[in-house]
Amino acid sequence: MKHTLLAALLLCALGTTATAANAKPNILFILTDDEGLSDVGCYGSDRFKGKTPNIDALAATGVRFTHGFAPPLCCPSRTTLTTGRYLFRNGALTNTSSHIPSAKDEPSVARTLRQAGYVTGMAGKWRQMKDTPGDWGFDEWLTDPSGTGWFWEKSYIKNGQTIETPEPVYCPDVCMDFTLDFLRRHRDQPFYFYFPTHLVHGEIHRTPDSKPDTKKFYNDDIAYADKQVGQLVAELDKLGLRENTLIVFSGDNGSVHPDKINGRMIDGHKHTLLEGGSRVPLITNWKGTTPSGKVVNDLVDFSDFFATFAELGQAKLPEGVTFDSHSFAPQLRGERGNPREWVFLQLGADWYARDPGFKLMRNGELFDMSDAPFTQKAVPAESSSIEAKAARVRLQAVLDKLSPATGKTDPVATKKK
Repeated sequence: MKHTLLAALLLCALGTTATAANAKPNILFILTDDEGLSDVGCYGSDRFKGKTPNIDALAATGVRFTHGFAPPLCCPSRTTLTTGRYLFRNGALTNTSSHIPSAKDEPSVARTLRQAGYVTGMAGKWRQMKDTPGDWGFDEWLTDPSGTGWFWEKSYIKNGQTIETPEPVYCPDVCMDFTLDFLRRHRDQPFYFYFPTHLVHGEIHRTPDSKPDTKKFYNDDIAYADKQVGQLVAELDKLGLRENTLIVFSGDNGSVHPDKINGRMIDGHKHTLLEGGSRVPLITNWKGTTPSGKVVNDLVDFSDFFATFAELGQAKLPEGVTFDSHSFAPQLRGERGNPREWVFLQLGADWYARDPGFKLMRNGELFDMSDAPFTQKAVPAESSSIEAKAARVRLQAVLDKLSPATGKTDPVATKKK
């Protein structure tokens, strides 16, 4: 009898373990707006050291990626993460190109996860993508009707309906309330929630926590974005969902107000194809799965979220679509995986391919990136460096294979170039 009971308990334990290992994790994707490397304490920010404690805590107990890359502008970066495709394929070359990618023509990570059994939701910035969040696969959504920063307003859009308020409300709080309600109602089924906050995009305004006599609203916005990260994590803890939820934190592009990292000024800013424009904070935290405090130097770009989330969610990628997405799911478990050998970044009619050591621009300029993100060193075409020559050949082969010039174009972007 004892042996039978022991065997039953063992089988039960094994079954529970197998179920946990095969379960689809919830995915909470937190995307801040214009928050670059120099705005986050754990990336060595001088200005915000110790001032982003909740984001820093995610890194301290999860995985911090040092080489995350995004197109350096809002619409291009968001369309890339949504479709898993580079800009010359989806057409979102600049913010003025937001009319080109359509939910009818492009794949969607939310739609793909929904077809795999996920309930999907989003709250925050959407205005720089064509069609509604619902068209792109979100079951429940809340966003703004405005054309610029969205903070103290008297209206918002919830599931396609405009909600008017008698007095201005602080919209990041409206988004938070919507998100917390979603998490509570869907705690018993796998969910994908996308939280693209407007913080810290301009115009920069006071927050509910700003002191009456302060004028440091940018600092306040950074602090409020960090506070909201803490609220989301605390709710997952309260609901008992941390061990079955992958939290992803990233910025959508570089900062408008770049600053120093460990005493040195970062090179570039939003709108530029320099490191300060394209290299972004990227942190993942999945309690009990991601190794604690691990720093990963692998290259990751914004197209990679699609394949990574699809793999974790056991979702089938849409057929007949050329994807650029490369899964980094193994790295989330502390495994080596199959890291990218290069990333590709584009803005308008210009682009580059980059590997860990070098960067090759569309016009053939080669840069040594050994001192990035602080400087990029031009490598003369006549350089005798064996490493540089090999890098030029290697990266030119990448650009030749991708052939961005034969992809989609936007007359406005081309004209500006």
